[in-house]
Parts: sequence; structure tokens; C-alpha cells
Amino acid sequence: MSVVWTIARREFSAYFATPLAYVFLTAFVSAAGAMTFYAGDFFARGQADLSPFFMFHPWLFLALIPAIGMRLWAEERRSGTIELLLTLPVTTLAAVLGKFLAGWAFAGLSLALTIPMWLSVNYLGAPDNGVILASYLGSFLVAGAMLAAASCVSALTRNQVIAFILGIAVCLLLVVSGVGAITSSLRGILPAEAVDLLASASMLTRFIAIAKGVLDLRDLFYFLSLIALFLFINTCIVEFERSA
Repeated sequence: MSVVWTIARREFSAYFATPLAYVFLTAFVSAAGAMTFYAGDFFARGQADLSPFFMFHPWLFLALIPAIGMRLWAEERRSGTIELLLTLPVTTLAAVLGKFLAGWAFAGLSLALTIPMWLSVNYLGAPDNGVILASYLGSFLVAGAMLAAASCVSALTRNQVIAFILGIAVCLLLVVSGVGAITSSLRGILPAEAVDLLASASMLTRFIAIAKGVLDLRDLFYFLSLIALFLFINTCIVEFERSA
């Protein structure tokens, strides 16, 4: 396990070696604030809560999380350091977990930087802090699931731009499968059971349930299972590269 943390610390520090980290953090906090106060009509609602803030998180993550994940493996392949990494006495699973945890910690940092908004609504009123805390947990899980998908895609190519675009495509598919307009249009094509199954597999559906303050073990299991599935596929891809 110490090897995993060593890789995670190395990768986390690497984010701040380039302007990417600062651009990401600034973009996320700025976009989240803008959407909350303007698109979400925060002041017009006359209610001190953060529901408009969290409502936009899955859509913000669609662009920002693949930007974190695109470099995890694509950069290693482009620079040729993946061969060096795979010759070290490190298991493939440890390398995959270390890189993923570094990216997830970075996503967690971006969420932590929005805590002043939480303090602000407590100053303005008396929000349900339990719901806000659950919403933060939901956002963190959505970020983790999207990052696992982006990391998996990143292992397939040496081009970060391709990894970024494919990461957005995969994450978008996982989100929009629960959008009402999508499910309604599919009901005339697919059986109702298939549409309901597709909607239940959506990250958006699960996130909305958690953001309401309802911590269902099935929703938590869904996100953790999705993360585990993508990390498993990621490990298989890198292991194939290692044995080739």
C-alpha cells in the first residue's frame, strides 16, 4: 500500500508542475460560482441553500474531470516513461490506483475550495447542512466515477487531446442516460424495462437522489462499483501493454 501512496504523491505533485492545476481550479470555482449566482438565480430564489450550486456539478465535471484524467496514462505513453514505470517493482494495480487516487484527491481539492460558499449560505440563513454534506459526497463520487472512466480512456492512447475528447464522450453517456428528454424519446423505441434500466444506470439519477440528502446504500454501491469496474479495465489495458 505504501507504493500506492508514493505514486499518488508523485502524481499529485506533478499536477502543480504545470499551469493545468491552477487553470482547472480557477475554472471550476469560477464556473461553479457563476452558474450558482446567475444561471441558478441564487438571490432571486430567496432561499439560503446550495441546491443550484450542486445542480450544475455533473455538467461542469463533464469538461473538467476528463482534463484531469487525460494526462494520467496518455502522457506516460507519449513521453515513453510508461516503459520505465512498468519495469519498476510495482504491480500494475498499484500504479493504476496511485494515479487514480492522485487525480481524485485533486478533484477533492477543487470541491474543498468551494467551502466558502457553504459558509456564506450559513451566514445568510439556516440551510440543511446534512443535505449539503451529502451533496458534497455525491459530487465527490461523481468526480471519482468520471475520473476512473477518463483514466481508462487515457490508457488507450498517447494523445492527450484524443483522451480528453473520448473521456468527455464516455462521461456524457453515463450522465445523459438519465435525462428525462432522453428517456422519453427512447420509450417509443425500446421496451419500458430497458429504458428504466438505462435511466437507473445514469450517474445523474443517482447524484440527484444523494443531493436531496437521501444516502441510499444502492447509490453509494453504484458509484463505487462503477469506479472499480473502470479501474479494473484500466488495469487490464496497462497489463496488456506490460506483457506485450
